[in-house]
Amino acid sequence: MTQASVTSGKVTLFPRDPQSGDTYQIPALLFIPPDTFLAFAERRSSVRDKHAEHLVLRRGMKKGDSIEWGPTESLTSAVLPGHRTMNPCPVYERKSQTVFLFFICVEGTVTERWQILTGQNAARLCYVCSGDAGQTWSSLTDLTEQVIGEDLRDWATFAVGPGHGVQLCSGRLVIPAYVYHITARCCRLPLPGWTLPHALIFYSDDGGQLWHKGELIQGMRTLECEVAEVVCQNGDSVLYCSARTPGRCRAETHSADQGLKFESPSPCSQLCEPPRGCQGSVVSFTPTPGRALSWLLYSHPTGKYKREDLGIYLNTSPLEEAKWEAPWVLHTGPSGYSDLAVCQGPPLLFGCLFECGKAHPYEEIAFQLFTDQELQNNRGSPHSSEQQPKAKLKFI
Repeated sequence: MTQASVTSGKVTLFPRDPQSGDTYQIPALLFIPPDTFLAFAERRSSVRDKHAEHLVLRRGMKKGDSIEWGPTESLTSAVLPGHRTMNPCPVYERKSQTVFLFFICVEGTVTERWQILTGQNAARLCYVCSGDAGQTWSSLTDLTEQVIGEDLRDWATFAVGPGHGVQLCSGRLVIPAYVYHITARCCRLPLPGWTLPHALIFYSDDGGQLWHKGELIQGMRTLECEVAEVVCQNGDSVLYCSARTPGRCRAETHSADQGLKFESPSPCSQLCEPPRGCQGSVVSFTPTPGRALSWLLYSHPTGKYKREDLGIYLNTSPLEEAKWEAPWVLHTGPSGYSDLAVCQGPPLLFGCLFECGKAHPYEEIAFQLFTDQELQNNRGSPHSSEQQPKAKLKFI
């Protein structure tokens, strides 16, 4: 067992193998109270989506303001024969203390683009679960027919997350997702330009026994998304959704019925997208003990022209427009997908799992822990986190 401690910067959890070319992409992070972090990723034989293979996991144990990370494990039960496993999206059910790890299984090396062009879906909606904080996992459950059913004929393809799901105050489990919906055909083939992306959620109101789907988000083209529950001043809550778009900025929308239907989304000029967009992560948290009012934290590359300089954005008034503060750059250089987790504490801590590197974003998946005090010190004044002291971590 190897141990290491750092006082600043990031810790590499999933490094690329320079000899074989095997790489890790698509991070997902989950905190399980009181002291467990689960870090997931896809193992791939190259950086291309069609070369995804299976999911991997590292378990982290929190001790004060430090984390000890265990070895990398392959999730052998999260496999459907003849398919590759993609897009990890975990959620924790508090009452039964069960982790549901959602993902898609895609046939062979079929690409998303091929599915969109032909209208022939090759993805399956699946999950495995764990009742011991990720130490052991169940066999795979395929929910495709049960949850999507006949609508699958008009879904060229779909995916969950990637990133994390949430459990709402009501107990509802929510898994973010998106679908390419076929709106027009000719000779049974989709008309070019008429297969459009829409975000949505899958949800369960009975602790994960039965799952359902919400309505497609209409009004903008929305792709990969994450959601967070925002508790308002009067005690009511709404579900906030941040979605990737093919435009130059993120899309934001809210739901008053816990995700069954969302309002028409609005572009957020404060949250830019690089060309073709990028996945981003959002979490809500309570800044002051004893107060229910929520703030939002968001992670995403800050570069307008390419995926670089991963930023942490803070919003102290989530339901008001244009309230995102200037980002704190957590990593300078190439950056890609990321996922946030909150340890509500005390103490209040945040974790970020993200793709990064020196030459391109897929050299490694790294983890960084930061405190509420660091967040407060750096809010509204963008600069590299490398200049700031960090909470200690142990790597084993």
